[in-house]
Amino acid sequence: MADILLASGSPRRKELLGRLVGRFDVLPVEADENYRGDTPEETVLTIARRKAEAVPEPDRYKAIVASDTLVYMDGVYYGKPVDREDAFRMLGALSGKTHQVYSAVVVRTPAGISEGVERSDVTFKVLSDDAINAYLDEYKPLDKAGAYAVQDGCVVSHYTGSYDNIVGLPTATLSELLRLSGVTLR
Repeated sequence: MADILLASGSPRRKELLGRLVGRFDVLPVEADENYRGDTPEETVLTIARRKAEAVPEPDRYKAIVASDTLVYMDGVYYGKPVDREDAFRMLGALSGKTHQVYSAVVVRTPAGISEGVERSDVTFKVLSDDAINAYLDEYKPLDKAGAYAVQDGCVVSHYTGSYDNIVGLPTATLSELLRLSGVTLR
């Protein structure tokens, strides 16, 4: 058993955490992700906390890492799409515009919880209906906030802020939280 548990089934988060620490366990957890707070920061923090709290037998680990990501634009939250039609709608709404990506990370230790949120701004290329359908056919992004992955590269024009934050695990914030929690980094 490792000292750290990643409370996520995301291969992207697993890869990013692997850059920071050696060995860790992975456990996808079930947590209610339907919460919408007054701010995007409150929303992602609440959901990330729920994920950290959903881990059975948390005291088996020195640290539990949980994260949540959402896309936000003009007062609208874009989480994971429920189906292809919803994904098409999201990508159409984001087309040619700048939106914000918020990712929260929570580190739960026996001593308590530490947490943080990062924000990045992402501008989409202008996407035709055909381009959206082609993207959905090729990348099948139904498990991603905003129905896209920045690493696919074909819908994003440019971004400011942390790339890792947009992928879904703000590694700068996480490394600081782990360090403050006494976890040894690579």
